Order: sequence, then C-alpha cells, then structure tokens
Amino acid sequence: MLSFLIRRLLQTIPTVLAVVLLVFVLFSVVPGSIASTMSEDADPQVELRLKQQLGLNDPVHVRFGNYIAKLATGDFGTSFRTREPVTTMIAKRAWPTLQLIVTSMAFAVLLGVPLGFVAALRPGGLVDSAAMVLAVSGLSIAKFWLGLVLMYLFALKLGWLPSFGYGDGGLKYLLLPAVTLGVSPMALFARTTRAAVLEIMTADFVRTARSKGMSETRVVKWHVMRNALVIILTTVGLQFGGLMGQAVVVEKLFSWPGIGSLLVDSVLQRDIPAVQGSILVVVLAFLAINLLVDVLYGVIDPRIRYA
Repeated sequence: MLSFLIRRLLQTIPTVLAVVLLVFVLFSVVPGSIASTMSEDADPQVELRLKQQLGLNDPVHVRFGNYIAKLATGDFGTSFRTREPVTTMIAKRAWPTLQLIVTSMAFAVLLGVPLGFVAALRPGGLVDSAAMVLAVSGLSIAKFWLGLVLMYLFALKLGWLPSFGYGDGGLKYLLLPAVTLGVSPMALFARTTRAAVLEIMTADFVRTARSKGMSETRVVKWHVMRNALVIILTTVGLQFGGLMGQAVVVEKLFSWPGIGSLLVDSVLQRDIPAVQGSILVVVLAFLAINLLVDVLYGVIDPRIRYA
C-alpha cells in the first residue's frame, strides 16, 4: 500500500505541472493584462510602469520559472489586484466551497443511490419508471436554469429561503445552491446504481447463493450491495472531484463566496496568480479524491490488491 501511495503521488507531479503550464501560457497569449484593467486613464506610460512593477515585461520562460520555484516552496504568489497572498485568498474561500460540495454530494448520494437500488430490485415497476424519468430530467436540466427556478419559487414566491448570499453560513443559505449543484450527480448515481445492481443480480455467484438457500435479504446485503459499491464508489469519487469545477456556475449565480466565484472574478480581472492558484487547488482536490477512492477499493473489495 505504501509503495502504491508513493507511486500515485509521484504520478500527480506531471499532471500538476501540465495544468500550471497550460494556464500560464494561456494567460500569456490572451489579449489584455491586469495592467490595462488597473490603469483607469489607459495611459500607456502608466500601464508600462504597472507591467514593470508586476514583472509582466519579463520573458514568459523567466516568469514561468520564477513561479515554479515559488510553487515548490508552497508559495502560490501574490494577487496582482489586492496584493494579498493567493494562499490567504484561497483559504478564506475554501470553507464555503467545501460546505457547498459536501452538502451537494450528501444530497446526491442519500437520494440517488437508494433510489437506484430500489428501482433495480423491481425493474419495470412504478418506482423504476419514476426513478428513471427523474434521472433523465436531472441530467438534462442546466444548473443555471434550475438555480433560477428554485430561487424564484422558494425565495421570491414562497419566501422560505434567501435567494443568494452566504449570510452566517447557515443551512438556510446553503440549501438552494446545494440542491442546484446536487441534482445532476443525484440523477447520475440513480442510473449508475440501478445499472450496477441489475448486472450483479444476474451474475453466477448470485444465482449460486440463491440455490444454496440463502435468503434474498442476505443475497442483497452480502453479494449484490458489496459488489455494486465498487462501481458506485468510482462514480461518487469522479463526481466529487467534478463538482469542484461545476460549482463555479452555482457559486456565481447565488453569490456564494467560494473558490469558484474567486476564479471567475480573477479571470475577468486578469489576476493571473489568483487564477493559477484557484485552478491548482481544484486539480489537487480532484487528484486527492481519486487517490482516496483507489485506497477505498481495497477496503470494500478484499480481492483488489495493490502491486
């Protein structure tokens, strides 16, 4: 296990470097810069001095080398606009984003997985048909549109929940953005769980267990559920990491002060260090979740071994 973890951690280094290089080169060739947005009078001399102060006149390879050297020490750089360390800016936004993603994932798992499981136990029934209609609808609805509908219904018409903002970080502020973000993975979990359970229910080892006189409850618990968990866990892990990127739209729509809204604002302001830091955190979170999922495979299924 230790050698597996070390090998996987080493494999993440090229991925992280590739992401950093791609973002750095992209913002080096895109027209405009932070200097042009900060110089209100658009005076070329003022813009030139700002570029010199920010180091934007240095060659691209020099700036990239300096950034990598700082990154190796854990320094994500300093924001061009606020002159605040990027690590501090991200740390302030990390907790709201974590709240949103964990709540969305809890909503998706607690509703989607049981729904798919129950639907698979009675294929073709009323629950199965309703679950699949709900799943297809959930995957088809755009998050931006769904957020606006929920905002209109529960905030403007009924007045039960606030329409946007973070407030005190309480549940009433969290519900609408969490449901908006969680509907799509919930639908995916329902479909994935149903497909996995239906496939396992027809496997030879399940038929053998039934022929030995094992009760249906024990068959489902010890054979169907444990084997389906591997597939479900893979889907949950991928979706958990993917929600980091999908949260950008929801955070901006609901004025949620997370990393996603920081990323959007930084892109609009050409704040390259903040953009790079935000994207790097998203990538690292995705890689860490995938590593955790790989480790959990061995816990759920003892047949899985790490070479």
